[in-house]
Amino acid sequence: MTQTIGREAPARSPQARVDAWLARFEAALAARDVAAAAGMFAVDSFWRDLVAFTWNIKTVEGREGVAGLLSACLEGTDPSGFRTTETPTEADGVTEAWLKFETATGRGKGHLRLTDEGAWTFLTSLRELKGFEEPQRERRPKGVRHGIVRGRRSWAEERELEKQELGYERQPYVVVIGGGQGGIALGARLRQLGVPALVLDRHDRPGDQWRKRYQSLCLHDPVWYDHLPYLPFPENWPVFAPKDKIADWLEMYTRVMDVPYWTRSEVRSASYDERTGRWTVTVDRDGDTVVLTPEQLVFATGMSGKPNIPAFPGMDVFEGDQHHSSQHPGPDAYAGRKAVVIGSNNSAHDICAALWEHGADVTMVQRSSTHVVKSDSLMEIGLGDLYSERAVAAGMSTDKADMVFASLPYRIMHEFQIPVYEKIKQRDADFYERLERAGFRHDWGDDGSGLFMKYLRRGSGYYIDVGASELVADGKIKLVQGQVDHLTRDAVVLADGTELTAELVVYATGYGSMNGWVADLAGQEMADRVGKVWGLGSGTTKDPGPWEGEQRNMWKPTQQPGLWFHGGNLHQSRHYSLYLALQLKARYEGIPTPVYGLQEVHHLS
Repeated sequence: MTQTIGREAPARSPQARVDAWLARFEAALAARDVAAAAGMFAVDSFWRDLVAFTWNIKTVEGREGVAGLLSACLEGTDPSGFRTTETPTEADGVTEAWLKFETATGRGKGHLRLTDEGAWTFLTSLRELKGFEEPQRERRPKGVRHGIVRGRRSWAEERELEKQELGYERQPYVVVIGGGQGGIALGARLRQLGVPALVLDRHDRPGDQWRKRYQSLCLHDPVWYDHLPYLPFPENWPVFAPKDKIADWLEMYTRVMDVPYWTRSEVRSASYDERTGRWTVTVDRDGDTVVLTPEQLVFATGMSGKPNIPAFPGMDVFEGDQHHSSQHPGPDAYAGRKAVVIGSNNSAHDICAALWEHGADVTMVQRSSTHVVKSDSLMEIGLGDLYSERAVAAGMSTDKADMVFASLPYRIMHEFQIPVYEKIKQRDADFYERLERAGFRHDWGDDGSGLFMKYLRRGSGYYIDVGASELVADGKIKLVQGQVDHLTRDAVVLADGTELTAELVVYATGYGSMNGWVADLAGQEMADRVGKVWGLGSGTTKDPGPWEGEQRNMWKPTQQPGLWFHGGNLHQSRHYSLYLALQLKARYEGIPTPVYGLQEVHHLS
């Protein structure tokens, strides 16, 4: 099992310590000695499991949590073969090791952080199902059937036949609502796993979710962070991809990866039959009504849900243009006109900057404090070790970087983030002083942990600065503080009486929970059954407790059988689409999937 090849390693080498721990751990598991296995963890410890043991995405804490997980899951999982995949390292009293292992149904990868007290953090992740491995490398399909075959159909003919039959003569096992990057990534995973699935989107073309947004939109995350499964961006791809380039990539990706995808298809309703275990999904497909009856339904409608469109008094009498940021057409029509943007996060800054560039008179209304981080600083200090050209040069693959992120339990992740933002605060002190001198209300998160924890906890409250903050600091984008009281025929009026003359009002007011879409399509009762989507239960601003340990309802079973949520940024869509696809594949093949620790519902929205 975990043996050192060649001469025996020094007794206290990192390799020897990890080998000894793995040998004892595996022996305890084989003997079904839960107490012994749990005792090998530190008192303050964390085991994060991505489907491998729990058929869930679940983190347990401390020896009691480990014992509870093993008591419920050990017999059915039957784990074995724990071994390192590269030489362990040690720093500051912590030994780190990358692992592989097997279970009764699959093969997995893991990560271990070991201290003198025992395992501090332990990650286990299911990577493939035995007997259902993806057709890659030595298992790749031939693509042609050699020999003489009467009535042979070409690849194109086979694909066309599938398009005609799927959803009509043959029902998909999975229907994915939403054909943005999340739905497309999941569709590609399911295609490779041989799960009949159909991705539905209301737009005319794949990628329109980006193509139809405001002109200045571009990714604020760097290219190394944003690859899709199977097909990474080429090496000449820009660091920050413009929206139309991303849109074209998604359209191409959908075709190249053979993702079954219906455009101009809007779901009108969805209902679940407890008796048959099937959904009835009514779709308006380009004017025709089609009824689908999948067993699994995935909402891939973005990390956020429906746009939060405020209901300010006077919106009905305002004579200018007004719309939510998600519907903003771009700045071209507003040169020389007065624009008021309600909000101060990413979309608000982007839209304000584009309007200013095109000659509009722009005012930003900041209603609450916002965390701002300069893009260059985030790239170098926050992401550079994992997602950058220097990381690639040092041998860091995208998959390994994703696993490093996954190996940090959310309970302690902020402890790793706080020093990052302390460095950024020192590096860009002059920038923050200028910004705050202009009246901008800035924060570093409730505990100083910055952007990424804000994103995980609430999905809002931040801006990655690519230039707009300089316009705010210089007074070129006007800034006012306060809450909107009402609108008049030609102005936005704040609670303190301030009147902002406006010919355009953009509501950059964010989005609600994803279960808002469930309420629209399947009813409020079902939306309440699954509860709020996103957030950790950290007890910080807009992330009410109790502590959940994982993202609420994302990529894992919910309280509604057959209902799933998928989304997040491109990094999360890529990484977690694997675990969601494996859960769906197991159910499709009839593999038992006893779920440990099904999430309770503490918040309805």
